[in-house]
Amino acid sequence: MQDLTTFETGCCPRFDPALWQEKEIVFDEKLFLKDHVTSLFHIPLNFGTVIERDTKKIKKAHAEAEEQLVLSDEKSLWGSDLYIAVGKEVPDAEMERISGTFLTKAFEGPYSQIGKYSKEMLAYAESKGEKAGKLYYHYAYCPSCAKAYGNSYTVVFAQVA
Repeated sequence: MQDLTTFETGCCPRFDPALWQEKEIVFDEKLFLKDHVTSLFHIPLNFGTVIERDTKKIKKAHAEAEEQLVLSDEKSLWGSDLYIAVGKEVPDAEMERISGTFLTKAFEGPYSQIGKYSKEMLAYAESKGEKAGKLYYHYAYCPSCAKAYGNSYTVVFAQVA
C-alpha cells in the first residue's frame, strides 16, 4: 500500500491546513502576478489555461515564489481575478502588490461550499472583534489533485482593519 503522507501528484503539493487555520497573516507589498479567469456562475471555464500560461511566464522569468500561493477574488458570477505569488516582477504580465492584515481559516470540503465558508469566515472575524473586508480564496488543489489526494481544501483570507 502506498504511503499517502508522501504521495505527490507532480502538480499540486500536499496541503497542510494547520498552517493556515485561524492565523493572522500580514502582507507588506506582497508581489503577485494578476490575471483573470472567465467563469459561469463562479465555475471557472479557463482556469487551467490561465494557470499554465502564467506558470510559463513565471518560470521563464525565474520568478517563482518561495511558497506556492494563488488567491482568487471571486468578484462576479462571470469571472474572478487570480493573484499568483511571485518572487520578482514578471515581464509581460500585470503585477499587483497586496498589503494588509488578513485572518485565515482553512476548510475541507467541496469548492461548491464557498458560500458557507465565506459566512463562517465572516463570523470568525467578528468573533475576533474584526470587521472583514475583502475576501480572497486559496484553492489548495486543482480538481485532479483533489481527486488524487481524496480531499479538497479552501483557505479564506479576510482582510481586516
